[in-house]
Amino acid sequence: MADSGDIRFLLAIRDGGSLLVAARKLGVTPSAVTQRLQQLEKKLSVRLIDRTARRLRLTPEGVLLCQRGGDLVQQFDALFDELRHHSAELVGTLKVNAPLGFGRRHLASVVADFQQANPDIDIALTLSDQPLAETIDRFDVVVHIGELQISNLVGHAVAPNARFVCASPAFVKRHGMPASPDDLARLPCIVLRENNEDVSLWHFSRGQTSRSVRVSSKLSCNDGDVIRQWARAGRGVILRSEWDVAEDLAAGKLVRLLPAWKTPDANVVALTHNRAGLPARIRHFTQYLQERFRPSPPWRK
Repeated sequence: MADSGDIRFLLAIRDGGSLLVAARKLGVTPSAVTQRLQQLEKKLSVRLIDRTARRLRLTPEGVLLCQRGGDLVQQFDALFDELRHHSAELVGTLKVNAPLGFGRRHLASVVADFQQANPDIDIALTLSDQPLAETIDRFDVVVHIGELQISNLVGHAVAPNARFVCASPAFVKRHGMPASPDDLARLPCIVLRENNEDVSLWHFSRGQTSRSVRVSSKLSCNDGDVIRQWARAGRGVILRSEWDVAEDLAAGKLVRLLPAWKTPDANVVALTHNRAGLPARIRHFTQYLQERFRPSPPWRK
């Protein structure tokens, strides 16, 4: 029967993606990792990792052991974290994943400040253009912006975030101000590719009236900073989060189009695996996020 040490060992291989990386993380030789893996598979009488592929790949049994075993290890760690919490001690490693642009501009400083206030916590921040496409169970907290389509995660509201249609003053002077969402179909637009969404279909509402417009895009990118730069240069219309364009709107580098029409909000949430039994460091970090972005997030100040 596998114990918690065996599960942590298999999780190290999964997270590392190779026996070599796992060996470095565990502080042993690659041959020791191979030998222990063979012993674990023999103990369980099941193959856990397919080592014939170019990259290591968990078998269905290995995936099951990581998923169910990972939950048990988290509960085990949470138990001792709770005991430490009673003596006001916050320790351990906190793994956070977040979108690239938001992470750089608004989250990085918050993470660093939280670690400074809690020096016994190690924080690993990973920024990605598709956070929800990553392996969710590798992270303790996933900061997500927009509609949530994954139901097995718990969302903790962090900050409100509207979305605006914007373009540069030069672009508006050249093409004119659109009078309705339908006018966007004839204008060059720029789209952000993220989270495998249908990024060229833009939705609007005004009172009881709704519109969906398929925009034409000759420029697209997976980095929000890039499409904002293109918009400021007059290359097209963008649909972006308030946090991303608030400064440019205030400085006059971008102007808001169709202000009477509302686009779906893309609120900021912190996702965790479950609400009960979370380690103290995860609970305190999500609370800290909420405190830093409330009552008014920094882009509204």
